[in-house]
Amino acid sequence: MYSKQAKKGDFLFREGDPAERLYYIVKGSVRITKLSDTGKSFVLYLHQTGDLFGQMDPFQDSMQSFSAEVTEDTTIGVIQRKDLEILLWQHGDLAVEFMKWMGLMHRMTESKFRDLMMYGKPGALCSLLIRLSNSYGVPKEDHTLITYKLNNTEMAEMIGTTRESVNRMLHEMKKEDAIDFRDGHIMIKDANYLRDICHCENCPKEICRM
Repeated sequence: MYSKQAKKGDFLFREGDPAERLYYIVKGSVRITKLSDTGKSFVLYLHQTGDLFGQMDPFQDSMQSFSAEVTEDTTIGVIQRKDLEILLWQHGDLAVEFMKWMGLMHRMTESKFRDLMMYGKPGALCSLLIRLSNSYGVPKEDHTLITYKLNNTEMAEMIGTTRESVNRMLHEMKKEDAIDFRDGHIMIKDANYLRDICHCENCPKEICRM
C-alpha cells in the first residue's frame, strides 16, 4: 500500500465513485455514511486506527455504495485493486483470508441494517450503545464508560431518527438506571437491560462493533 494524508472533513470516496481501492487506517478515524432516498444521511461505521475498509470486488468493476469522511487528521494506507488482484492470483492463502474479511464486512453490514429495521428506534439505540461499548468502552467503577464522545444529533444520524427522540430514549434509560452520563460521555450500568430491548443475538465483538 502507499501512504496518504487526509485532513478532517476530507472524503476518501463518495457514493457512486469507482470502487477500486481498500483503505487501512494507520492513525486516525473515518466514518462511513449512506444517503437515503430522501437525502437523509446515516452513519453506518466509525473506523479507527488498525481498521481495513472499502468496497471492492476483485476482477470486476463496481461502484461505491457508501461515502467515507475523515473525522480527524488521518494517515491512510491505500491498496490499489490491480495490486491486490496480482497478490490474490499468486497467493491462495491470501485469497482465502480476503474472502473471510469480505464475509465479515458483509455480516457487519447486515447486522447494522437489522438493528435499524427490526426492533424499532429503542432497539436500534440500545444496539448502538452496545456497539460503542465494544469498540470504545473501558471499565469504570464496575460499569463501562464509552470514551468516544457523541452528541445526540450524531446518534440520531446513526439510527435514522431525530435528536428529540434520542433525548427522550436516553432519559428513559437513565431513569431505569441502565445508563448514566459523565462529563459528556455515556456510562453503561446495565448492559443486560440494553440487550433485552434490542433482542441481542450475542454476536462476537468482531461483528458487534462500530
